[in-house]
Amino acid sequence: MSDSRTKDGTSHQARYKVGGMDCASCAAKIDTAARRIAGVEDVSVSVAAGTMTVSHDGSADLAAMEKKVSGLGYSLRALGTKGSSEGGVSSSVLPDLSPSGRENAPSHDHHERGPGCGHDHHGHDHARHHGGGHDHEGHDHDHAEIEGLHGHDHAPMDGPWWKSKKGRLTIVVGLALVIAYGLGHLIPAYDSYIFTAAMLIGLVPIARRAIMAAFAGTPFSIEMLMTIAAVGAVVIDASEEAAAVVFLFLVGELLEGVAAGKARSSIQSLTALVPKTALLEEGGKTREVPAENLAVGSVILVRPGDRISADGIIIAGTSAIDEAPVTGESTPVSKSEGEQVFAGTINGDAALRIRVTAAAEDNTIARVVRLVEEAQEKKAPTERFIDRFSRYYTPGVVVVAALVAILPPLVAGADWSEWVYKGLAILLIGCPCALVISTPAAIAASLSSGARRGLLLKGGAVLETFGKLTAVAFDKTGTLTSGKPQVTDVIAFGRNADDVLRISAALETGSSHPLAMAILARAAEYELDLPAASEAKALGGKGVTAIVEGEEVFLGSPKAAVERVSLPMAHSRRITALNDEGKTVSVLIVGGVLAGAIAMRDEPRVDAKSGLKLLADAGVKTVMLTGDNARTAEAIGKDLGIEVRAELMPEDKSRIVGELKREGFVVGKVGDGINDAPALAAADIGIAMGGGTDVALETADAAVLHGRVSDIAAMIELSKRTMRNIWQNITIALGLKAVFLVTTIIGVTGLWPAILADTGATVLVTINALRLLRR
Repeated sequence: MSDSRTKDGTSHQARYKVGGMDCASCAAKIDTAARRIAGVEDVSVSVAAGTMTVSHDGSADLAAMEKKVSGLGYSLRALGTKGSSEGGVSSSVLPDLSPSGRENAPSHDHHERGPGCGHDHHGHDHARHHGGGHDHEGHDHDHAEIEGLHGHDHAPMDGPWWKSKKGRLTIVVGLALVIAYGLGHLIPAYDSYIFTAAMLIGLVPIARRAIMAAFAGTPFSIEMLMTIAAVGAVVIDASEEAAAVVFLFLVGELLEGVAAGKARSSIQSLTALVPKTALLEEGGKTREVPAENLAVGSVILVRPGDRISADGIIIAGTSAIDEAPVTGESTPVSKSEGEQVFAGTINGDAALRIRVTAAAEDNTIARVVRLVEEAQEKKAPTERFIDRFSRYYTPGVVVVAALVAILPPLVAGADWSEWVYKGLAILLIGCPCALVISTPAAIAASLSSGARRGLLLKGGAVLETFGKLTAVAFDKTGTLTSGKPQVTDVIAFGRNADDVLRISAALETGSSHPLAMAILARAAEYELDLPAASEAKALGGKGVTAIVEGEEVFLGSPKAAVERVSLPMAHSRRITALNDEGKTVSVLIVGGVLAGAIAMRDEPRVDAKSGLKLLADAGVKTVMLTGDNARTAEAIGKDLGIEVRAELMPEDKSRIVGELKREGFVVGKVGDGINDAPALAAADIGIAMGGGTDVALETADAAVLHGRVSDIAAMIELSKRTMRNIWQNITIALGLKAVFLVTTIIGVTGLWPAILADTGATVLVTINALRLLRR
């Protein structure tokens, strides 16, 4: 298990993979069982991820807790030992993902969940094969599993549905029902007995699960309601309908299983992108090894067309990398020596040698999957409300069913058989499955969809709040801009432009200074042949000198250049104009004669202007907060059409975010996650912009992996789509039940439409939520 101290140093966490948990009722049972152990402080259960995180004070008897949860019939597997992985995912428990610890902290509402629908699931019905093909079935606890305990057995299925245990049972009951109809017509005198026998084939395992669920503390499970309704129908001589209802119930379970499997595997399928093997270089030779065994610092060879098997830095080679699987970036990105690559991306047209920088359980895809799974444990406000509502909903419907069955015959002398039948139908309507799953299903699908596009949101509360943003504050460097200077102008004074660039690049060869790298990159882009430079010297704060092609060459600031040569007024005005555009200018002197100048600037990201326009069109105010000098910031701001606040200290950025909030704005802050930490914490949503770095993934409430400004607008739209989907789901769930409740009471519908109101609504809600997986 994964035990780690939280920020206050007093609490521990244990994280588990839970097998057989596929609905909110399962989570409620597990939550209740775990909380009863002394020393347990909080429990977070994610149905979508199939995980549980237990916070405890260090004195909790975790073995007893594991035994209690396993006794309910769920398989448990402790996560987090070094090298263990869940589909390649390290299970080490991360610290609070939000710098401010706001509403997306793990919910304490789990104990408020009411009786729910009682869908229990046997932990060993189906092996779980997520993306990478790892077998995630839990351990076989000798004491743990009681065969058939769980109800709505809609665990994701491995292989075709008809090969699953539930699939086979549904087929058998369907055949029995067909045979019963045939025999019933041949020997009508015995048709009630024949249909009762057909019904019992399906009802016996359901009734057994109902009894087990009642002993586990869930008397109002759908299995119990189903059992009472079926037995009652036989008593009032409606055995044919009872048999049909049992069959429809099993069909509904099967459909839910297929939908639940798709929902759960959506994010886990990312792990399949990472190759199982890698070509490891050792002693001048290469050999194939399991990718999960690669150590940090190892060197691997990646051939053209192969997927990259680990996060790393290119140490030799230049190639176009298809990063779409990880970042959603549709255009291959050219990368060369010194640049970072991610596991799961595809090498294009040349062999690369890569030094591994992260172990398999800590690569970008693994961390994305882990963070999304943990995000699914954090409940959104709407989800917490639905949980509390369902606590009272099911018992309320059961009381209504009892009153419908008893009062008309007692008070008005109505026919007992007719009203008991109606009461039994209302029992079947009573399960809140579709209602309880309406929110988590949509949130899980949305978080998964976002992650596949490089948009990480740390929990349902963050996802819900995103759609309410009315102002977004951006850092400049590395957020609105690329974070590294680029050559914007090559100016010829005494030499032609190519000569200016060629000689400047020769002077900077071997330097790692950002301005030098910009000049060298532009020279490489133009494929210039660089002459050799000798006797190179750096002049602190002024520039560099060297001998190039037999002449002394100087490249440095205009101020330092004036000390060596006179600068004509026209050239001086040109340099001043470039400075006014926020550009840094280096002047080149060759053999004591003014040769030219090179202007550089940290340019806006390609999509910065269009990304800001998307926000403006959505009615969101944007502002740039930067510590850079006002002239440079204003020049960038003018290009992008954004309000600018410059020359700010970190505390100033935090103060301005606070001012925006006091003005009534819901504020998002976008930054690099380090020097912007106070402002990220002060904002309603802190958003880290980065290319898969630890900071980008783990510091703020949300992260944009591939650094597109337009993705902020995409996150807001995803949030709004999700909230629309949730309200659609709630309307479907409650609307269908309300309709069938009325039609049952007035005698229009009976038992089999009532069961459709439960399983049918659950399937519809799940399918509707899965629409969010589409881009």
